[in-house]
Amino acid sequence: MPADPAAKPWRPGLAFAALLGVLLVVYFPALQGEFLWDDAGHVTRPDLQSWSGLARIWFEVGATQQYYPLLHTAFWVEHRLWGDAVLGYHAVNVVWHALASLLLIALLRRLAVPGALAAGWIFALHPVAVESVAWISEQKNTLSAVFQLAAALAWLRYVADRTPRRYAVATLWFVAALLTKTVTATLPAALLVLAWWRHGRIDWRDDVRPLVPWFVLGVGAGLGTAWLETNQIGAAGGDFALGPLERGLLAGRVAWFYLGKLVWPADLAFFYPRWTIDAGAAWQWLFPAATLAALGAAAWWSRRTRGPLAVLLLYGGMLVPVLGFVNVYPFVFSYVADHFQYHASFAMIAGLTAGGTLGIARLRWPRGSGPALATTALLVLGALTWRQSGDYRDVVTLYRATLARSPESWVAHLNLGAALDEAGDSAAALPHLRRALELKPGHPETLNTLGNTLNRLGRPAEARPLLEQAVQRQPRFAAAHNTLGVARMALGEHEAGLAAFRRAVELAPGLVTAQVNLGWALVQGGRRAEGLERLQRVHRGHPDDADAAAKLGLAHALGREFAAAEPPLRRAVALQPERPDVRHVLGAVLLELSRPAEAAAEFEAVLRLDPGHRDAALGLEQARRLR
Repeated sequence: MPADPAAKPWRPGLAFAALLGVLLVVYFPALQGEFLWDDAGHVTRPDLQSWSGLARIWFEVGATQQYYPLLHTAFWVEHRLWGDAVLGYHAVNVVWHALASLLLIALLRRLAVPGALAAGWIFALHPVAVESVAWISEQKNTLSAVFQLAAALAWLRYVADRTPRRYAVATLWFVAALLTKTVTATLPAALLVLAWWRHGRIDWRDDVRPLVPWFVLGVGAGLGTAWLETNQIGAAGGDFALGPLERGLLAGRVAWFYLGKLVWPADLAFFYPRWTIDAGAAWQWLFPAATLAALGAAAWWSRRTRGPLAVLLLYGGMLVPVLGFVNVYPFVFSYVADHFQYHASFAMIAGLTAGGTLGIARLRWPRGSGPALATTALLVLGALTWRQSGDYRDVVTLYRATLARSPESWVAHLNLGAALDEAGDSAAALPHLRRALELKPGHPETLNTLGNTLNRLGRPAEARPLLEQAVQRQPRFAAAHNTLGVARMALGEHEAGLAAFRRAVELAPGLVTAQVNLGWALVQGGRRAEGLERLQRVHRGHPDDADAAAKLGLAHALGREFAAAEPPLRRAVALQPERPDVRHVLGAVLLELSRPAEAAAEFEAVLRLDPGHRDAALGLEQARRLR
């Protein structure tokens, strides 16, 4: 075994404080970053925020996006502490990443790996980790890494004295890791590789047999996650139709891609282009061939030192869940993502750093050259991470940065278009959505989003055929039925619009937008009592939905029930104070209620938001005459 150059005593508390302080600096641009992409599927939903919701997180498969109950318990506690304030979630993610880095240092020191301290700092500051740390959803990565590394350390303590208590503690850490993210199921295999690296053999009684329960737990958790990915999340269909040869080609290419990003972290992107895997393309066979050659060379070299082969086995083994042998939903967008190699990077970073440390020692470079090189590398990595974390300030910045590095990413075009449309810039959204449809023709979500944008732009005749195609391709796509209803209503096809809204509500009773649209369509179609009752029910069930409140208030106003109209309209204004249309209706209602001073205040607010609003100007003039 090589001597540990970092064997002298160290202070973990001081090391953690230093790591956390530096990480807060380099991740500062992302600390106030808003919720991104699927963060809403991870930060605790309103129906899960109670104690009964916590029970559902643990005992109801499907209550959360993935069955990671310990992760969602962490999110549940965090929501109790600071609600939807993003700073808390980002800060916690940085804390977990700092703790994972500290545990990696401790593990490498325990294994007497040269350069342990440098490896931990490189892992902490490497820009490949930005996606895991700056994206709230990926707390599953940072927290599970803490549990996984804690389990590995506890296992080494158990190996030292073989006491049942040590074994129980290690097993509990491993179970915690599995309940946070099942990619950690690779840990028992990694521990066998470490046993071989340390002793040159694997003993059934001492090494394998104690890990059998861990393998059972890991395989069970992995199979459960794979089933959920296929049957609940949607990792099935033509996008996943790869044969065994194609999956082998994909695995080789994925492994080399990740290694390349670790060694040269340039052009990192939130989405990478989705490769076309073709067994008939000779050049694609170079990746698995190179993988086999590297493993063969490392196996031959293991007669002198087992380190290189152990590193390759650890790195490749921890990548197995994302190499393409099993389907995961993000493969729809791309076969690779930076956060997929967060755990696997432990081994490769440690191996490369150890090799560099030993190389400098053997070359007898001048004293201090090693620390100088390490410091320079950390400064460069920290600067790259600081710059990369700035991409996570908001969704528009993130997707613009993604398209600058990955212009053929259809999902980046789709998400940027949707974000721009949501922000009210539908005209700017349109070219991105059309490009997304060109890159991935017939994709139902893109068809729906493009149709929705065309509706907003007052072009329902263009939207309708796109939306009809969306529901034809995916008949149970409730949101597309709802958007199709909006287009048909705008085209005067009232009964067809009602039918589309009813279908949307039938498919997804919890889709509030469809419920509101159905109620409002009933009011407009002369079935006021039925529509009003539905709008009242939606507003009671979802008091924080501004559109439900606004439509209810407007329905009352149309029936000249002005006193009943005022409370929901005020609620809508409180929820969305920058909507001039709702403030104008509230002003008109207040005029009818003979409260001209309050009406004037609303009309003035409308004119501040929209100086050209003619009706508000007329209303203000009338209110001033009546005061």
